[in-house]
Amino acid sequence: MPDASAEIITKFIERWEKSGGSEKANYALFFTELCDEILQVPHPEPAGPDNAQNLYVFERAVTHKESDGSTSTGFIDLYKSGCLLSETKQGTFSKAVKDGTLLDFIPNKVSRKSGHGKRGTAAFDKVLQRAYNQARKYITALPAAEGRPPFLIVCDVGHSIDLYAEFSGTGGHYERFPDPASFRIYLADLHQPEIRERLRKVWTDPHSLDPAKHSAQVTREVAKSLAELAKSLEKDGHDPKVTAGFLQRCLFTMFAEDVELLPKKSFIELLKKVQDNPGGFPIMLHSLWTDMAKGTDYSVALNGAIPHFNGGLFEDTTALPLRADQIALLIHAANSDWAAVEPAIFGTLVERALDPRERHKLGAHYTPRSYVERLIRPTLIDPLREEWDAVKAAASLATEKANKADAAAAQINADAQQHIQALDKSKAA
Repeated sequence: MPDASAEIITKFIERWEKSGGSEKANYALFFTELCDEILQVPHPEPAGPDNAQNLYVFERAVTHKESDGSTSTGFIDLYKSGCLLSETKQGTFSKAVKDGTLLDFIPNKVSRKSGHGKRGTAAFDKVLQRAYNQARKYITALPAAEGRPPFLIVCDVGHSIDLYAEFSGTGGHYERFPDPASFRIYLADLHQPEIRERLRKVWTDPHSLDPAKHSAQVTREVAKSLAELAKSLEKDGHDPKVTAGFLQRCLFTMFAEDVELLPKKSFIELLKKVQDNPGGFPIMLHSLWTDMAKGTDYSVALNGAIPHFNGGLFEDTTALPLRADQIALLIHAANSDWAAVEPAIFGTLVERALDPRERHKLGAHYTPRSYVERLIRPTLIDPLREEWDAVKAAASLATEKANKADAAAAQINADAQQHIQALDKSKAA
């Protein structure tokens, strides 16, 4: 698929970072240009008289129940059935532009733009939270036949796009996607190809972003290499318990590398170095695991610092001698995305790899996290989240009331002081 050029992206950002005022005046054009120019996906269709046919439109009408039992009609800012639902707001801030670069927020300057509030303040954070709550309300009001979109978007027009995801189709709790640290996409982030591809998939193939599916696929690929290696070690006559410990340490080291507890690609590079000289494999691996067991400022094996890995996994640093073809199987497994694999299944992978009767189940017969969550979310997690949301709302309300009371008390005190001063002056006169 062709991608937007750097020039087009820069022009888009420069055009929209200057926007302000009401989001109603801007959001439809913003999303249309985002689809056409940046993501290069189809933009929304004109709304028709039959609401049931409006599956990719702006201002999609939905009827929902209010807390008093009455019903009302709301309008979703942007809706694409099976993909996304978006609520938009328009924030403002004082800013300066120098040589085409948006500078940091300038304090003590009052923006003349309208909008819903100043970005970076607690008040505007509440505006975005209300937008999220409104979107959740609309999702529950959608016709059951249309299902629940996997992505909820809160967009601050011309500034940021917040992604939330829920892949079970139940419309349960939408979580920040892909994680709480990187769920917010700023306009400048559109320069990154991976960000544009993520948004493109949100619009066109959202379930391909489901981490549970990715995890299952990676696990199956790893399991295939692991089963072949275990069978090979079995033929070499290695003790099953020793083999199990060795494989568990290998798996965890691959995981630690991918989540960057170890330097990125460092373990793979070590394996590649010793593949042509397999005699050095057990020596290098023993050295690495010894360093991981205690932590060190400099590891000869990885040519860098290594943190301390506690928990007892590396109390035994036995590294089995491997041939070049066996090291190749480890390299193939290490090249997988281990950050997507659940550490909880490491033991199951090793056990089944060592047991010929269970080996055929590798990668196919384990319970993914999504299956477990589908059972416990409605009964345990969602009620706890609702309680926590209620507590936060009550705390926020109490804080507001306390602030108002403090302000009122301060005003009464100031008025009293003025009255006393006036009396003192009157007496003096």
